[in-house]
Amino acid sequence: MLLLILYLAFIGLGLPSALLGAAWPTMQTALDLPVQYAGIVAMVISGGTIFSSLMADKFTRVLRPAYVVTLGVLFMVVGLFGFSAAQAFWLMCLWAVPLGLGSGAVDAVINNYIAVNYSSRHMNWLHCFWGLGAMLGPYVMGFYLVRGMNWGYGFAAVGAALVVVLAAVVMTMKLWKKGEQKKTSKATPIGSVLKIKGVKFVMLAFFAYCAMEGTAMLWAATYLVYNRGVSANSAALFASFFFIGITAGRIAAGFVSNKLGDRRMVTLGLAVTFVGIVAVFVPFAPGWAALAGLVIIGLGNAPIFPALMHATPAHFGEENSQALVGVQMASAYTGATIVPPLFGVLAGALGAGFFAPFLGAFFALTAVMFVALIKSTGSNYERT
Repeated sequence: MLLLILYLAFIGLGLPSALLGAAWPTMQTALDLPVQYAGIVAMVISGGTIFSSLMADKFTRVLRPAYVVTLGVLFMVVGLFGFSAAQAFWLMCLWAVPLGLGSGAVDAVINNYIAVNYSSRHMNWLHCFWGLGAMLGPYVMGFYLVRGMNWGYGFAAVGAALVVVLAAVVMTMKLWKKGEQKKTSKATPIGSVLKIKGVKFVMLAFFAYCAMEGTAMLWAATYLVYNRGVSANSAALFASFFFIGITAGRIAAGFVSNKLGDRRMVTLGLAVTFVGIVAVFVPFAPGWAALAGLVIIGLGNAPIFPALMHATPAHFGEENSQALVGVQMASAYTGATIVPPLFGVLAGALGAGFFAPFLGAFFALTAVMFVALIKSTGSNYERT
């Protein structure tokens, strides 16, 4: 029952992820705002998410994980209903704060709870359910927009869905107790966390991986259209297949991850991703090769994040895992927030033709940091 609630919570966590992007063209026109203001709102959300991820260890030492998740979902509900009524840019920035804070707390605490108490299979499926929520969010918003209704209905509908998640978490609080870690009186200071052997390697691995994934999601269609001669419709379709590939890949990974273990799953994911990047990069190959390569990259990316996250207690000890999960989530959000817009700036000046080498650079950084992590934390323990 608790596992189902955790899955449900991650669907709820994914629902708002692409909601602002889906609503922004309508919001920007109706409120007469510059198009780039969406980036500012997104940065406020990301800032709140990074902060609460870093603070998750302190939160869970003051409150039980179940209470932190409850408050996190509540903050998300407040932010979403605030967005539903916001008719000014400053109000969007205001409501972005609780939405970001809540998202980061829920993400970090549930990831650590799964890493400590469940097998790698469930970590893969947990993130699969996040993908399901992220895919459903724009459909919810589109349902109202195509009927000529205000974007506020879309935000309110997702907020109402999260009220259901909130009720489910509250009703099952007692189920959390068995898997809660024994805590020392004080949280591990961030400065001390950074001194733990291997932490800097894993931070860079998460930063680089999410930079690669975020860039592929945002810019793949642009590259396919302007540099590989693919039609806009086909490019949009296969760009969405990248996201579908990640979700389907995590379903499949769940069936084999317990046998292979976290480190082999990361290695397998990196190998498949490399094949996909090569297929996208080959300059004289037909357009379909780049399209297929994009899908392959999605499949390869699928197990990397969940496996790295699930291995946290094995790499750094259960006593440090919540602090480390928070640091890893903050690194991941930083990479996903900063690097894709950076590629956009570079592409504007130089063209999008270096899309594949750009992905390759962050792929290489991910792989190098993963090898360094294994060497620094020991390669004999294989967590499943």
